[in-house]
Formats: sequence, structure tokens, C-alpha cells
Amino acid sequence: MLTVIGEALIDEVLSDTAPPRAHVGGSPLNVAVGLARLGHATQFLGRFGDDEFGRRIHRHLADNAVLAPLPADSHPTSVASARLDPAGGASYDFQLSWELPGLAARDDLFNGTTLVHTGSIAAMLEPGARDVLTAIRHARPFATISYDPNCRPTIITDAAYAREQAEKFVALADVVKASDEDLEWLYPGQDHRESARHWLELGPAVVVVTRGSKGPWAVVDRGECEVPAPLTSVVDTVGAGDSFMAALLSALVDHELDGAQRRNELRTLSVEQTQGVLAFAAAAAAVTVSRAGANPPTRDELRTRGVYA
Repeated sequence: MLTVIGEALIDEVLSDTAPPRAHVGGSPLNVAVGLARLGHATQFLGRFGDDEFGRRIHRHLADNAVLAPLPADSHPTSVASARLDPAGGASYDFQLSWELPGLAARDDLFNGTTLVHTGSIAAMLEPGARDVLTAIRHARPFATISYDPNCRPTIITDAAYAREQAEKFVALADVVKASDEDLEWLYPGQDHRESARHWLELGPAVVVVTRGSKGPWAVVDRGECEVPAPLTSVVDTVGAGDSFMAALLSALVDHELDGAQRRNELRTLSVEQTQGVLAFAAAAAAVTVSRAGANPPTRDELRTRGVYA
């Protein structure tokens, strides 16, 4: 079982050139759906309200074979409004409620879990961020930990706080992915590769930096590597990083590198193995940007394109 902890949202996509549309989203939820579409047993631990938006989120998870063991609560479901620029890039505005009290005490929720992923708003916004950090500390002795800061400066405006918070999770993580924009905001004026090397020294086995059309770059104990971004037509970039994250984790699970007992094996990942993992993840992201919304590919879709982990 792979477990994803984090926020679930309704993404409202606004554009000057198309009618408004709404999608179920939230970075961790998108990762959970991406993992399930790639064939992994996945559960999502997050909150949503007992309202129409919440029911829509629950249906979306069920339709994608993602387990959602936590019930709806009495708070409104969170909403994110994404406005697309003419190039398809997205800027966001959020209405959020975030807390998961007692999560780490629920041992039953983590039975059989070999990997726990978190990040984005869930790991930054209080009071829920404390719950998530406690749960990650609880899970680390038995599970691989992955983290994506997916920074939202319009929500967490204090970069110093965000940097401190991110480094707490990086130090607990085995696999970290960040965009070059994340790292520029967290470490202004510092080359993103230098920031990633700094994070590797905090404890992870692999740190990956996504760079849009430049393709992803990674650093592991044995060296550094990059792969080109696949050529594709861009409809919008919503969910692209989450598809990349899901496929990155999927490839590592496919190589049987999940679970705390394989932490040392993960740390010996070669540069060549890392390149293969990056290529698989980049291919998944390329499919996502070629269609509207956070719509990650299935494993069969990737196979028809000749892409294998």
C-alpha cells in the first residue's frame, strides 16, 4: 500500500479564452490518483467537507481506485482558483481549511504501507502541517518518505518560514522533488542545483528538480544527471508536477526500492538508474500537459507510447 497525505481541493480553472471549468485537485490528491492509475494500491489521507464539492472529491477518488478511509468533516471543502495565462501557465487563489487531528495515532491507517508521500499546502499550513509532520515521523521507521514542497507563495507568504518548514520534511524524506521556481523562492539568488545539493546533505537519497521545458535534473550520492523534456503540445500545466511526482515514485516502487528496509539500497541508486526514473516521470508529465486539467496517464497509456519504468 502506498499512502499519500495532504489536501484535496476543487480546482476552478479560469481563462480569458475559454469557459470556466472545475476539476478535483490538490497536489497530494493528484499524486494519489497518478499512483493508482499507474497500477499501485494507494490510499489518500486528507480532509474534505460533507458538501457537494466533498462528495465530488470522494467520487473522483473512488472512480480512480484510491482508498479514502477518513470520513468527510463539517468544514467546507477547500477551493483553489487557477487563472491561466496565454501560454497555459497557472496562478492560484485559495480558500482553505486544513487540519488532520490525531492522524499519527491511527496505526490502523498505516498497516501495510511501504511509502508515504506528502507536501504542498499540507506540509506548510497550520494547524494541519503539525499533524502531517508528526505522521511522517511516525511512518519513517517502516516506510519510504517522499516530499514535494510545491510552494504556494500566495498562501504561505513568509519564505523564511517556508524554508524552515520544507527543510524539516526534507530531513525526514528519502525522495524529494521540487521545481526550479520552488527553489528560487525558498533560496533566492542561489542556483537551484546548489539548493538541491544542500537538501541532499540533509538526508534524502535523491533530490529531483523539475525545470519545465528544460527537463528534470537530479542529484544522488553517486552523481548528477538530467534528461530532456519530451516534445509535446501544451494545453495547460495544471497537475504536471504531480504527474511527474507520481511517476517518479512509481518507477522507484517498480524497482522494489520502497520500504524502510530498502533505504540503503535506495541510497546506492546509480546515475544511470536515476536517468531512467527521470525519463519515465518526464513522459508522464508530458502526457498531462497535453490535455486539460490534472489528468495523469495510466500505465497502459504510457506503454502505448513505448514508455516503461
